[in-house]
Amino acid sequence: MQVTETSSEGLKRGFKVIISASDIDLKVDAEVKKIQGQIKMPGFRPGKAPLSLLKKLHGKNLLGQVLEETINTTSQEALAEQNVRPAMQPKIEVISFDEGKDLEYSIEVEMTPEFDIPDLSKLKLDRWVVEADAAQVMEAITKISAQQKNFKKAAKTRKAQDGDAVLMDFLGKIDGVAFDGGAAEGHQLELGSNSFIPGFESQLIGVRAGDEKNVEVSFPADYQAENLAGKNAVFEVKIHEVQVPADVEINDEMAKKFGLEDLAALKKLVKEQVEKENQGLARTKMKRSLLDLLAEKVSFEVPESMVSLEFDQIWQQLKMDIHREELLSNPEVKPEDIEEPDDEVRQEYQAIAVRRVRLGLLLAEIGQKNEIVVSQEEVTRQISTEAQRYPGQEKEVFEFYQKNPQAMAQVRAPLFEEKVVDFIVELADVKDKKVSRDELIAAIEAEESTDAAQKKTAKKKSPKKPAKKAVAKKTDAKKAPAKKAEPKKASPKKAKVKAKAKK
Repeated sequence: MQVTETSSEGLKRGFKVIISASDIDLKVDAEVKKIQGQIKMPGFRPGKAPLSLLKKLHGKNLLGQVLEETINTTSQEALAEQNVRPAMQPKIEVISFDEGKDLEYSIEVEMTPEFDIPDLSKLKLDRWVVEADAAQVMEAITKISAQQKNFKKAAKTRKAQDGDAVLMDFLGKIDGVAFDGGAAEGHQLELGSNSFIPGFESQLIGVRAGDEKNVEVSFPADYQAENLAGKNAVFEVKIHEVQVPADVEINDEMAKKFGLEDLAALKKLVKEQVEKENQGLARTKMKRSLLDLLAEKVSFEVPESMVSLEFDQIWQQLKMDIHREELLSNPEVKPEDIEEPDDEVRQEYQAIAVRRVRLGLLLAEIGQKNEIVVSQEEVTRQISTEAQRYPGQEKEVFEFYQKNPQAMAQVRAPLFEEKVVDFIVELADVKDKKVSRDELIAAIEAEESTDAAQKKTAKKKSPKKPAKKAVAKKTDAKKAPAKKAEPKKASPKKAKVKAKAKK
């Protein structure tokens, strides 16, 4: 193999590789020998046909496979020989080849830059510590109580309204005959919850305690019980109580609804959750500060191809955000009337892409040199967490990632980044700083406000109906989370009429 450097500009390199005809011929002979035992030919015992004859008959068919394998292996060897670490997949083109002649091909590649890792032990970081006090815990519990549904008995004269609940007995009939699963006693139904078949709840608006009413409905054509699908039914309903919404008292009874022993147990659980949330916010701030420090300490050339790929992803997301915001503010605007962000905005986002690529290379180098790896078990655990977001589709989610290496890489990348950040924090000079939760949130919001203040307004043509200016949302240059290809969520089906009363 002969390797000649043909170009060198920045991180870009070009090479010409020549593989002799004799080497190609030897590889073809080796492939012919592999198939010798599998081929039966008239006049020869199985596996005993002459190699020269087999090569004459099958050599051309094997040549394509040999060339592909040769280029793959020799191109890697050539780059290793030249001490080149590709930043992206090299571009390879065959210059010339003919049977019995040398193979000549070119390689165009961008190198991963060489740079020094800063002394991580000299990084100074503040780790903000927020203790979950009683006030925070009670505030969280109050929010939980506000989300709970509670009803109390109303006066007998009250007419049921949307948002009220009724305590009732019902019996469903089709053509005058009761059907299985269509009856219940003491059933509580919140009006407006859409938990029963369409048309049922709306007919109970205005009923009072003691009323009896026939509710006429039609089961949906796609109803899960085939014997009821599309059928007209009449429900004989007796109203025992009309109930109005009531505040949930924060006490032991409320805690028991969550399967806890008493209010003290609920407070303990909520305190742990608040502390975990505080730690997450504090880590977000410290990680952002760490990336800022690293960005200040390194400055090296980055591969154009990597920047281009990163920029394209950011830019496409930006345009999608602009179009979505514009259509929300003015549904009549036509997509072609929404002008793309101008050159000034493009340059700003180009700088963001450069920063993200540079930090990514730095973190990758730190991880590689310190043998930081993400195990398959960690990846599987993360995918399992993701799968829980799609009840009933867990198997499909796992299959999605197994069949999509790129999606799998997008799961692994943020896990690797977090492990590298943890490693750096362990080496850095970190001092704990006790602050209040309000101070922590204010600091994070201030940083986000700084980013928001730097956003550029994208210019566009004037549609028929004036629309608000589309604001270019800047992707956070200080934290670059990996994007995930997500399977579609399952659409929740409406609950059907149940025979058992809710408790």
